[in-house]
Amino acid sequence: MIKIYDTSLRDGTQREGISYSTEDKLNITRKLAETGIDYIEGGWPGSNPKDIEYFARVQELDLPNSKIAAFGSTRHANISPAEDKNLQAIIDSGADVATIVGKSWVLHVEEALNTSLEENLAMIESSVRYLKEQGMEVFFDAEHFFAGYQDSADYALKVLQAAERGGADALVLCDTNGGTMPSRLREIIKEVKQEVSCSLGIHAHNDCELAVANTLVAVEEGVSQVQGTINGYGERCGNANLSSIIPNLQLKYDYQVVSPEELKKLTATSRYVSEAANLNPPAQAPYVGESAFAHKGGIHVSAILKNSRTYEHQDPELVGNKRRVLVSELSGKSNLIYKAEELGIELDADNHNLKAVLNKIKKLEHEGYYFEGAEASLKLLLEKARGDYEKLFELEGIRILTDKKEAINPHSESTIKVLVEGKKVHTAAEGVGPVNALDKALRKALVNFYPEISNIYLVNYKVRVLNGKDGTAARVRVLIESSNGDESWGTVGVSSNIIEASWQALVDSIQHGIKIARENKEVKK
Repeated sequence: MIKIYDTSLRDGTQREGISYSTEDKLNITRKLAETGIDYIEGGWPGSNPKDIEYFARVQELDLPNSKIAAFGSTRHANISPAEDKNLQAIIDSGADVATIVGKSWVLHVEEALNTSLEENLAMIESSVRYLKEQGMEVFFDAEHFFAGYQDSADYALKVLQAAERGGADALVLCDTNGGTMPSRLREIIKEVKQEVSCSLGIHAHNDCELAVANTLVAVEEGVSQVQGTINGYGERCGNANLSSIIPNLQLKYDYQVVSPEELKKLTATSRYVSEAANLNPPAQAPYVGESAFAHKGGIHVSAILKNSRTYEHQDPELVGNKRRVLVSELSGKSNLIYKAEELGIELDADNHNLKAVLNKIKKLEHEGYYFEGAEASLKLLLEKARGDYEKLFELEGIRILTDKKEAINPHSESTIKVLVEGKKVHTAAEGVGPVNALDKALRKALVNFYPEISNIYLVNYKVRVLNGKDGTAARVRVLIESSNGDESWGTVGVSSNIIEASWQALVDSIQHGIKIARENKEVKK
């Protein structure tokens, strides 16, 4: 049986830019438990106040199938385990599991610990035994094991044997520098199994892009505990990615590492951890990425509509993901039909406007439009093809003035004239910039006709220069993400004038947002 050990809350936080609050760590713990993780490493209780608070509060969580592990190191040299503050902090944490790290590389023992090889072995054995005597389940992380083994196999094995004598429940072989090749890792594990009888674990880092591969090779060789992090977050190039390892073990190797229901939560857990870390979810990540089951080429889409196995190695729903069909200059009719259906628009292959719409999309993308991140604009385009597009207002004119004085931030004012329901509306608004002023003026002009607009707000605004060779006259693409609090949508505009590009995206955003509000209102009735 394979046990999954997650160290996102400790090793994962060593990634540059990640810093979880205690509340974040508790929420992630819940998500990990819901995804079926066997062991959740909460942190190093002796190292900082945040981890101390975490271990105090995690006791209040209901985690029937997950165990919380406290991390620490072996005792310091030349003192007893009972005198060591780090070991005492592990015991005081209230965790059921202790994971302690010890040096298995001669280089580290002599130059980092600055102690003798014999004392290091004594530190490992006595620390493990002491924690076992406190009634804890104890895992020993043999740091730099593979590098240490290749430098001095005899001593690296003595380290494992010392932990085994102390009563360790598992010996975790660590590829700490992430430099071991899979073939060599396989050979070493085979040799280790001849010298120890304790259960083995694997803790791989990704410095050679091999952490997942090395972990799977270790499992093939009989390792029963797999350590890693969600999304592979970790120091330098990261840790072994559990978001890939778990489905690989379950779906490719047929190990029952989590229940089918828990596996379906993997994508949501992956994205939740990304959000908590304030990082964009990894779009191209296998299994859980937004692009993992996305199809763009027309031939591909035509094939998957007939049989998804033609271009998908697995059913995306098994891991809680979904198939996506993108519309671009590479698209065929199949893409449009599938996307229209996904967007709730009936559009069959015999629609006389279908080819015209497809050609228009390809022309627009050639000009710089990008519909993969702007599905609301695409939906409006498809509605126009069906002839059921309702134009909510018509622009008669815009004027934008921007004042800039020395040492004072620029100030913008937008005047707008629109025709709404046969009535002319002429109004103005001020903003911190020209686009902000334009947005405010348009909303002010429309709000009395469409009060739903009050609930629509901007989530993200991106500008991309499409061809820098034209300098400040270059065409730009504006992508706007909007929301009503319950759902969000993207729109796009392209022009050599940033105001015009912003206007295009803004109009689509308002059109789509008002339509959503009306549809939701009808549903409630």
